[in-house]
Amino acid sequence: MKQLAQRARAVQPSATLQASQRAKALTASGVDVINLGVGQPDFQTPVAIKQAAIQAIEADQVDGYTATTGIAPLRQAVADHLRATQNVTVTADQVVVTTGAKMALYALFQVMLDPGDDVLLPAPYWVSYAEQIRLAGGHVLEVAPTATLKVTPEQLDSAVTPATKAIVLNSPQNPSGVVYTPAELKAIGDWAVAHDLWIVSDEIYGDLVYDRPAPEPSMLTLSDAITDHTIVINGVSKTYAMTGWRIGWVIGPKAVTAALGKVLSHMTGNPAAVSQYAALNALTGDQASVAKMNASFQERLDTIYPLLTALPGFTLPAKPQGAFYLFPDVQEAMAIKHCTTTSEFVTRVLEEAHVAVVPGEAFGLPHHIRMSYAADREQLLTAMTRLKEFMQS
Repeated sequence: MKQLAQRARAVQPSATLQASQRAKALTASGVDVINLGVGQPDFQTPVAIKQAAIQAIEADQVDGYTATTGIAPLRQAVADHLRATQNVTVTADQVVVTTGAKMALYALFQVMLDPGDDVLLPAPYWVSYAEQIRLAGGHVLEVAPTATLKVTPEQLDSAVTPATKAIVLNSPQNPSGVVYTPAELKAIGDWAVAHDLWIVSDEIYGDLVYDRPAPEPSMLTLSDAITDHTIVINGVSKTYAMTGWRIGWVIGPKAVTAALGKVLSHMTGNPAAVSQYAALNALTGDQASVAKMNASFQERLDTIYPLLTALPGFTLPAKPQGAFYLFPDVQEAMAIKHCTTTSEFVTRVLEEAHVAVVPGEAFGLPHHIRMSYAADREQLLTAMTRLKEFMQS
């Protein structure tokens, strides 16, 4: 039998999905596992959004193909929402709706990169960025962060090459919950403009910020020059608890969105029509559910953060301010438990403490683990008790 393509053989599976699958397998065998490895809100999609989907079905609005780039009302709603929340004006033809934000990123790298192009990827980074860049023929340039888990223009200066075409930024950050200040983002944006790089700004967690005003300022708010170089990725999955509906979008210059439309016409045809009408309601309907979910995430963070930092060998540079993740350094904890790799430590945590987390290697930073607090308060408290007992045993 002929071998599969080199790109398929080289790509690594998603570490977050693998962690979730291991947890599910253990649960299926009868073990009570608390899964803190998945980046999914534990809330139900708000009722009004689900009702909008039902109404679209009953009105026979979802039985056929839609425009590849999404239905016009949804693209306009994305533009209107951006103007209302960020005071940024874009037109509907600068918006492309995709089958989830992950597909938005994948398609964008296919449009953006030629074989051999370099992309700056500050660590820690979401697991799929690196693999998607490689699948498009690009080369990943990892940039190690400071102790604050952020990067500076000076660090980027040391990493950039003549072949660099783009930098990927994610704030609030997955996996750490770290949030860049507007001044820090502007400094990086100005640096990228000076080097004539694309800025891929993943703002999927922009509404999920704590101890600071929400939403987090978009890269599109910082200057006209930065806006001209910026492509924003966003969607409804995190803000509206709609992970299963698979609706994301790209906002960028018309040349980029036009190219995306052509590529997506051969990849997905269009996002699911019923999900588009649900997303339309999410953006245009009552936003009270967003504030309610944010308040719950804030309460969980306030509860779990001191308990986590009190665990033997677990350290964090500062309390996170966004998303719903904690990314502690566990190097000392590994030494206490005589583990030589983070993967070994994570496996023991799962098998002995019955808590599922994700090893930091997947995010570009070994000796860290990612833990989601998108679980109910009682589960989080139980998980902290189990981890404490594990570390003291």
